[in-house]
Formats: sequence, C-alpha cells, structure tokens
Amino acid sequence: MKTETIKKVLWLSLFAIAMGFMETAVVVYLRALYYPAGFTFPLVIISNSIAITEFWREFATIIMLIGIGFIYGKTKFSRFAYFIVAFAIWDIFYYLFLYVFLRWPQTLFTWDILFLIPVPWVGPVLAPCIVALQMIVFGWFIIYYEDKHQTITINSSQWLLLISGVVIIIISFTSDYIEQVSYTTDSVWSIFSEKQLFEELKTYVPKQFCWWLFWLGDGFCGLGVLSFMMKYKRLNK
Repeated sequence: MKTETIKKVLWLSLFAIAMGFMETAVVVYLRALYYPAGFTFPLVIISNSIAITEFWREFATIIMLIGIGFIYGKTKFSRFAYFIVAFAIWDIFYYLFLYVFLRWPQTLFTWDILFLIPVPWVGPVLAPCIVALQMIVFGWFIIYYEDKHQTITINSSQWLLLISGVVIIIISFTSDYIEQVSYTTDSVWSIFSEKQLFEELKTYVPKQFCWWLFWLGDGFCGLGVLSFMMKYKRLNK
C-alpha cells in the first residue's frame, strides 16, 4: 500500500477516534443531567429544546463523517469506504471512551438505545460493535484494492446480500420495541413535534434481543463482503 494511503488511513482513524471522544463527552454531560444515578431503561423524557439540539448534533456528526469520505476518496467507492471506516472507528471508540469515563457499559450485553428514526433502535452494545468491525474490514479492502489501481465494482448479487443484510439487522434492532409498544405515525417524534422526545418510551424496558435475526442479517452482509474480497483476490493472483 502506498505511503500516501497509509497516512490517509492513519489520519482518518485519529479523526474518527477524536470524534468518538467528543461524542462521549456530550453523553457524559447528558447523563450527568438526566441519569445522575446511572443510565438505565425506561428512558427519561427530555425537553424539546434539548431533543432538537441532539437531533441536529447527530445529523452534523453524520455530515462530518460523510465529508471526510469525500475529502479522502477519489471515486464513489473509495469515498464510501473511507466513510464506513470512519463511522465504524467512531462508534467503537465512543463505547470505549464511555467505559473509561463512566464504567459503562458494564458488559458487552448491556442494552443501549442506538438510533431513533423512524422508531427507536435498541440492542446490546456488542451488536453494533460487530457491525462496526465488519464495516472496517469491508472498507479496508476497498481502499486496499483501489490503492492497487483496481477498478472497484460491486455486482448485483453482492449488493443484494449487503442490502438484505442491513435491512434484517435494522429489523433485529427495532423488533423488541415494536413488539412491546403501540406505535403509530402520530407518535413518531420529529423536530417539528410538540410532544417531548422519549414520551412514548417512558415505560419501555427492553426484554429480549432477536440474536438469530441479527446473525442472519450479519451473515448476509458477511457473505457479500466475502464474495467481494474473493473476487479481487482472484484478480490479483
């Protein structure tokens, strides 16, 4: 791999780690305000002003990660690769820093709220970390083969495996909540809502994560990544 590409990956990693720390710092402050006794379910209802600020903060975070992909990448696939690598490193170090500062999560099977749109995504911390590691592997191989002047393509069967896997993983993150909570379009929080964020979550406590569904989706993604890797390994023999 070229020295220039190695430097890019190193600086991208440092950027993502720094972003992970900044994300952790914000969460440390929020938990001190809303969860002084420690984070737990059910979630505390927060004011709309804080909720809207959090919404835009998370949106800005994604824009920053996409931006670093566009700055570093020269093609659509390399931009995508740098983005998913940065995203994954950011996510993993977010949890590492949380443990350093708050000794949370207590274990990798501790539940966390992962995302809120269109319904809350919840699951053990281990699950998004597994996905993040797979993203790093996939992104690294795209960067590696583009560095060798390979024209990167992802065929239809690989796309089908990857997209199907992502959809199934999302279902695994949302299934417990959907099973427990009566959810309607009127109850979906948005930045234009008058109701407070987490109002519909004030009695929700996660019960069971659908691991078999998660592993099915992760397996589909893994097969898509493996198929991609094997294709370019054969081309480089």
